[in-house]
Amino acid sequence: MKKPIQLGKGGPKKADDTKVALFDWQRWLWLLGGGVLMGITPVNAWPLAWLAMVPLWSLVYCPLSNKETVARYVLGGALWGIAYHGTALSWITGLHPLTWMGVPWLGSIAIALFAWGFITLWGAAIGLSWLGLMWIVTRRFLVTGVSRVMLGTALWCAVEWVWSSGPLYWTSLSYTQSPSNLWLLQLGQISGPITVTAAIVAVNGLIAEGAWGYSHPSHGIVKNSKTVQKTGLNQWWIRAIGLFLVLHLVGWGLYARPLVDSADNKLSVGLIQGNVPTREKLTAQGVQASRRTYLAGYNQLANDGADLVITPEGAIPQVWNTFLQERNPLLRAVVEKGVPLVLGTFVHEDIENSQTPLTQSLLTLVPEGSIGGRYKKVKLVPLGEYIPFESVVGAVISRLSPYGESLVPGGFDQVLETPLGPMAAGICYESAFAALFQGQVHRGGQVIFTASNNDPYPSRQMQQQQAQDVMRAIENDRWMVRVTNTGISGVVDPKGQLHWISQPNTSVTYLATLYKRQSRSAYVRWGDWLTPTLLAAAAVSIWISRIAS
Repeated sequence: MKKPIQLGKGGPKKADDTKVALFDWQRWLWLLGGGVLMGITPVNAWPLAWLAMVPLWSLVYCPLSNKETVARYVLGGALWGIAYHGTALSWITGLHPLTWMGVPWLGSIAIALFAWGFITLWGAAIGLSWLGLMWIVTRRFLVTGVSRVMLGTALWCAVEWVWSSGPLYWTSLSYTQSPSNLWLLQLGQISGPITVTAAIVAVNGLIAEGAWGYSHPSHGIVKNSKTVQKTGLNQWWIRAIGLFLVLHLVGWGLYARPLVDSADNKLSVGLIQGNVPTREKLTAQGVQASRRTYLAGYNQLANDGADLVITPEGAIPQVWNTFLQERNPLLRAVVEKGVPLVLGTFVHEDIENSQTPLTQSLLTLVPEGSIGGRYKKVKLVPLGEYIPFESVVGAVISRLSPYGESLVPGGFDQVLETPLGPMAAGICYESAFAALFQGQVHRGGQVIFTASNNDPYPSRQMQQQQAQDVMRAIENDRWMVRVTNTGISGVVDPKGQLHWISQPNTSVTYLATLYKRQSRSAYVRWGDWLTPTLLAAAAVSIWISRIAS
């Protein structure tokens, strides 16, 4: 059998020629296309994710025999990652214009482009880290076939786990399936979003194995190349289709189970979407406008029979003053109406000490005229809510934040107390951090509340955050209320079904019906147990293969 031919500079070259062209435009287009397809998958093109990672997987089969092949390996992984995360996160450019903050027009463009480039490269590092780990392991051990797919799946899950534990995270592969592929998203109940990520990586890996065998039959991956050429299928593609179907059947089984909610646990929760742009509400006139908007919305919902009312993140963009709280019109309305209010505002870390740093908080205002609960935002937005290495670079970039000082994060041991029971809560960007919600539900949270601003970002960002929240509701088997400043607000049930969503950039109030729940999914009980299990299984598989060889 003739050896396969590879194209590079200078025409055809034999496959065993170790001198490989650095700029292989066909490969670069293949990787670029795969990354872009993965990037446009959130939130309405979920089927693309089951093929879009194949180009990245194909790099795993490249022999790294010299500097040129290593450079192709790294550049290829970077290209796929930049295309994926850059496409998915392009909404960050909605930061521009920042002229209302005193930033010049060109400076505003530079800031928006810097933010887009930085978070794109940070996300692309996930794929590069995965490729590096795959190279380290496969260089040391002979890993092929199923063992290679298992190893790749386990390592990708491990890398995503590391990133999700850090300060900057959004584009998990899992959110490409939300909110439309509800059958598969039910697998999140098993071990969180990493379950969905593992499914996507594994199916793409099996397809990549088949594609490699199809184009390199001499490597023995495809036992009968004539059959492959005739049918277009091979054992790996059959396995990929089979795994895809089995995963969705399991998800359908979970989705088909009826919700059993008791009338005794019924809640009427009011949402206020104020639609007060950030550039306006951070002025003295804006503070007054915000107070009027949320006071009117609260009174309306309380009169309509709400058991509790929720406002967005930073609804009142003013530091909560404990000493003057009796004069606060919202707290006075709560005392008068007798309906608790969860208010998004800024509060000193020690609420009684104005010398302590500020926090982004949700306060539960209760009819007794006091604060009955508090949640402090844990995952703060770098540069927006705090300045990394502030002592070094704070003087240079402090003007990028509308706040007078860096905020400080809350602890991981919180739950939002209300007169109706403990609730799990998240503020804006925290929607991407599944472990935050799992911990709160594990500690007794009966409903999930998320409060966000979302201004000045476009509807694509709003839809992606909604997709994140849909996953959190499913994973924790909880009803969820999403309230935002500029949209999209909504109500999600434990199956991920959207019962109501608002229109973006409108002012609206809504009275939602939902139910408190005390059930515990496998994910709530044990967290992400799948990642260490996959790593252990991959290690055992490699060990068995080594003994057998």
